[in-house]
Amino acid sequence: MSIDTTKYDVAQRALEAGARMLNDQWGLKRDPRLAELAAEWQVPIVLMSNQRDKGGYDAALERDTADYDDPMTEVISSLKGSLEIASQCGVPAENIIIDPGIGFGKGWQHDLEIVRRLGELRELGQPILLGPSGKSFIGKVLDLPVGERLQGTAAAVAIGIAHGADMVRVHDVKQIFRVCRMSDAIIRRRQIGN
Repeated sequence: MSIDTTKYDVAQRALEAGARMLNDQWGLKRDPRLAELAAEWQVPIVLMSNQRDKGGYDAALERDTADYDDPMTEVISSLKGSLEIASQCGVPAENIIIDPGIGFGKGWQHDLEIVRRLGELRELGQPILLGPSGKSFIGKVLDLPVGERLQGTAAAVAIGIAHGADMVRVHDVKQIFRVCRMSDAIIRRRQIGN
């Protein structure tokens, strides 16, 4: 069980109640003390790249371009800063997971490019989590409402795995589990039991 929060007090209470993973949508930029909690409790922490402060979230939903030329350079730079904070607070490298932050302050075309270039995050040396489930970039491409984006999510997950995603965060677990299992068998040659 994990807690998705940017608030220290909420994270602390969730850990006391049994949560065993932290997920910070601001990558420790809002409250670096979350890293101290992860270190103290010896739990994994997901550090996400969030560009919502780059011109505002509402503007990012509608634009085709953002205030930067290369979204992956921006994501990598953001995550490097987050990794530095986590390291300084004593979080061991094996407890850090990185997330490029699909849909968080990036234009929809940037989200497509990030999935396409996901392998570039390997330079950071951490497991990669991808969370494309039902996101607006899928709706924009397929012209579909949120409730009808399963196939688009499946495609993004399969391509994300092909480009280095180690974990995915999705809403339709049963269906996407099958996509992950098949993708892993092809891409990573994972042996499947009978």
